Amino acid sequence: MTQSLSVVMLGASGAVGGHVVSTLLKMPQLKRLTLLGRSETSLLPSGGKATVTQHVVKIESPDTYVEFVAGHDAAVCTLGVGQPSKMSKAEFVHIDKDVVIAFATICKQSGVRHFELLGAIGADSKSRSFYLRVKGELEEALVALNFERLSLFQPSMILTPTNRYGIQQALTLTFWPMLSPLLFGPLRRLRGVRVKTLGAAIARQLATQGSGVKQLRWDDFEALTR
Repeated sequence: MTQSLSVVMLGASGAVGGHVVSTLLKMPQLKRLTLLGRSETSLLPSGGKATVTQHVVKIESPDTYVEFVAGHDAAVCTLGVGQPSKMSKAEFVHIDKDVVIAFATICKQSGVRHFELLGAIGADSKSRSFYLRVKGELEEALVALNFERLSLFQPSMILTPTNRYGIQQALTLTFWPMLSPLLFGPLRRLRGVRVKTLGAAIARQLATQGSGVKQLRWDDFEALTR
């Protein structure tokens, strides 16, 4: 197990990011956590032993946060658009791909060895789906940066305790948990994952040993959080 963790994170204010943070702060290996975002998160649990610092930055401008990245062993990015259909394709690409690549590039240049990304199942740069194609292009760009270790989390449906996005999410939250047990074999990767489980898996992966590129899916999330 890793004895000491120093982590810089982008996207802590999101649903998944919040659970990553809460899990990290319960881990004895964590010594330092730096959170970067458009605003501070007020959801930090108390009682953790790690040094936690928050910086309000312009996520589109790496020069506003480059000084805060140096000195970290690992980086986590859970930044993403909650409702891609509510914005233009150009805006989606900018936030979900360009901003993330810029952050990862700064991390690589600053000596970060392990980078973790919250992506999506089916990410493929050759996909006919615009959403999955962009996600695939992002993953390829991160692989090209040649981190010592790259963990690509690929959930299917992320199940949150409350409905935040209207009727479509309401239907997902109602029916996907009933559908998931019926997905066997290769289809297991399509099972829905509770947001708390996913956040915990992302945090705990940081305390495991490994190298190279690894894609993590439903079975991996379950194994990390048993």
